[in-house]
Amino acid sequence: MPPSSSSSFPRRRFLLFLALLSACLAAPGPVDGAGDGDGAAMQALRRDLAPPGWGPGADHCAWRGVTCAATGGAVTAIELPRRGLRGDFSAAGALPALARLDLSANSLRGGVPTALGALPRLEFLDLSMNALTGPVPAALAGASGLRFLNLSNNALSGTIPDELRGLRALQELQISGNNLTGALPGWLAGLPALRVLSAYENSLSGPIPPGLGLSSELQVLNLHSNALEGSIPGSLFQLGNLQVLILTLNRLNGTIPDAIGRCRGLSNVRIGDNRLSGAIPPSIGDATSLTYFEANTNDLSGGIPAQFARCANLTLLNLAYNRLAGEVPDVLGELRNLQELIVSGNGLGGEFPKAILRCRNLSKLDLSYNSFHGDLPEDICNGSRMQFLLLDHNGFSGGIPPGIGSCTRLLALQLSSNNLGGGIPAEIGKVKSLQIALNLSFNHLVGTLPRELGRLDKLVTLDLSSNEISGQIPGDMRGMLSLIEVNLSNNRLSGAIPAFGPFQKSAASSFSGNAKLCGDPLDVDCASIYGSNYGMDHRRISYRVALAVVGSCVLIFSIVSLVVALFMWRERQEKEAEAKKAEAGEVVVAAPQVVASTVFIESLQQAIDFQSCVKATYKDANELGNGTFSTTYKAVMPSGMVVCVKKLKSVDRAVIDHQTKMIRELERLAHINHKNLVRPIGYVIYDDCALLLHHHMPNGTLLQLIHNDWNSDGEKQKPDWPRLLSIAIDVAEGLAFLHQVATIHLDISSGNIYLDSHYNALLGEVEISKLLDPSKGTASISAVAGSFGYIPPEYAYTMQVTVPGNVYSYGVVLLEILTSKLPVEEEFGEGVDLVKWVHTAPARGETPEQIMDPRLSTVSFAWRRQMLAVLKVAMLCTEHAPAKRPRMKKVVEMLQEAKNS
Repeated sequence: MPPSSSSSFPRRRFLLFLALLSACLAAPGPVDGAGDGDGAAMQALRRDLAPPGWGPGADHCAWRGVTCAATGGAVTAIELPRRGLRGDFSAAGALPALARLDLSANSLRGGVPTALGALPRLEFLDLSMNALTGPVPAALAGASGLRFLNLSNNALSGTIPDELRGLRALQELQISGNNLTGALPGWLAGLPALRVLSAYENSLSGPIPPGLGLSSELQVLNLHSNALEGSIPGSLFQLGNLQVLILTLNRLNGTIPDAIGRCRGLSNVRIGDNRLSGAIPPSIGDATSLTYFEANTNDLSGGIPAQFARCANLTLLNLAYNRLAGEVPDVLGELRNLQELIVSGNGLGGEFPKAILRCRNLSKLDLSYNSFHGDLPEDICNGSRMQFLLLDHNGFSGGIPPGIGSCTRLLALQLSSNNLGGGIPAEIGKVKSLQIALNLSFNHLVGTLPRELGRLDKLVTLDLSSNEISGQIPGDMRGMLSLIEVNLSNNRLSGAIPAFGPFQKSAASSFSGNAKLCGDPLDVDCASIYGSNYGMDHRRISYRVALAVVGSCVLIFSIVSLVVALFMWRERQEKEAEAKKAEAGEVVVAAPQVVASTVFIESLQQAIDFQSCVKATYKDANELGNGTFSTTYKAVMPSGMVVCVKKLKSVDRAVIDHQTKMIRELERLAHINHKNLVRPIGYVIYDDCALLLHHHMPNGTLLQLIHNDWNSDGEKQKPDWPRLLSIAIDVAEGLAFLHQVATIHLDISSGNIYLDSHYNALLGEVEISKLLDPSKGTASISAVAGSFGYIPPEYAYTMQVTVPGNVYSYGVVLLEILTSKLPVEEEFGEGVDLVKWVHTAPARGETPEQIMDPRLSTVSFAWRRQMLAVLKVAMLCTEHAPAKRPRMKKVVEMLQEAKNS
């Protein structure tokens, strides 16, 4: 009979004591024979943490994640990330030879054990992404050999202890995402080996230590989202080693140091949302590796330096909301890689900067809230990849050029609050990609509404208010099937508002200010304006329509009555079953109060029962998968329909506090129009929970297809290469579309790729961050974004979710398809994942054929040739340097070439 927890506790303490004692006795001498005393400590760890794979065997060196010295058997490494561990791990402090301890991404609570400071050979300590509390222990200074210390994403508090100044070998210090206070200690500037300092998302105050970077090879400094004050030290740039500088959302003042140009390898500068002043130094052009430069929402003055044109890799330039003046330099048109130019909210002027249209990769141009004037160019897109054209709140005049019809990739067009005249060109109907917004309000537009507007069937928001548009609202606008928000107020429109759902659901203010407009939602009877004969021509046909409607209503009433009767019978049966369970002593969980729910697809409204969706999440047997941000369940409706229910992992009462924003975001998600993206068909909100409803995917996920051979309905399935290649292309096209609409995915993995009945692939968890907390963007999510093995290497330093990071994660999926191996497997060896295993194959003397799954590559020469081509794409996508990875649009093209080869 196993001992009780109360009886085993003194024994554990005794064994731990023996372990600590043996460590103390061994401390003065060499640790080569430390294995003799490690057994008790390892047994204590096994009892307290119960790691999976630590079986009953006495040989702890054979346990999973444990490495021992070749001689003596001393434990040198314990690596157990993402194992769901809970409990006490202080016994690790009794392993004197321990060099590596990785317990990241578990559920550890309590404080950081001070016993770890007694480990003289500890070089690597990663306790990030747990629930540790209390202070950073000063005792860690005793582990003087530490080179890597990561305590990020816990709930640690207090200040950074001065005792840690003794960690002279420290190369990486990561303490982000905690509740630390006080100042950054000055001794950080004296650590000679420091390469990475990451302390973002805390409550740190005071200045950045002067001299930081002078005595070290500092490459990454990330301190965003604190309360830091003072200036940016010029010392950061003196040695020219800095590569990443992220200081956004602080209270920094002063100027941008001229020495910034010394850092030729500087790729990422994000210093927005501070109080910086002065001019952007021209020396910025010497930082020729610059890829991202964000200095928005400061008090910068002067002009935009023409020297930016020397930064050939520049992809993003964001200078919004400063006091910049002058014109946009023409030489910026030489930036062939520029994708986003954002200069809104400044005092810039001059005519439209036509030279910038030479940037063929430009996807976002934001000149809003400035003083630009003159006509808009006819070739306003000029063959570029323009997706966001934001020119509102300027002084542009003339007409909207018919050339707008060539903007075939445009997703949002903002031209409001200018001096534009003339009519709305019919060519605007050619921009079928318009999805997010079309805003032409507060101009001087005249003429009638073009019928071609009805072709914009993806558009969500339309605002043509405060112009001089006349005539009737064309019935063709019923073709705008995705429309949610519409505003035609304050024009000269007349006649009846067409019967169209988005029109009648809008507020009356959306059509007010049109003296001769009538009908719903305006409380204006058309007969009161146009007389009692208005619409007489349609009366005769209306009688026939009325008869048809009456007949249809009788039929529908009969069907609905039958369905209601069936629902009532089913509900009565469920209540009787629950009563029997209660009599038998079983616990019956009361159904929560649903506060909001909707089914977006009208034909499914009678088939979906919200309470059944909620109840499905109570049973573990219904669980289909557990992702980073949600858990997915299978729910069978009373109607027999099967629904996929995704329960979001809410944080800090996000559902309750942001319910309205969340519902609006869900409505927008439901209108995302792409065949390879999972769209919600409805939602349920109760308590602080949000459930997303999706169509059931009978063939499960790509993860199941590759590794399990069984789909979610328990049916056997066997993947073949043409099907896998088709799935890879589907996912690439869905992800490329997301990047076009400026959406970055947070968790790309094979488990988030769903397969419908025809094995078409759909990418799930789209823009999930806005649903978890709509008040935050992707850049401020403190939880790790992504699944283990798919996260790009740069995320550990920047904690920024980026487009190149998405490409890396997709590349891992490609390698998974090609090799049929999981991203992390024991056969790769300690510290080696799938990407590293593939990239180091030549060093091991292995050919590409030896990497790929022979069950696929040996079927035919054609399959093998295609797989080799896709392997090249995967290698490009998983390049270590983000700037070397291709864009998803290019990935799609390369995969199509491989398919057709």
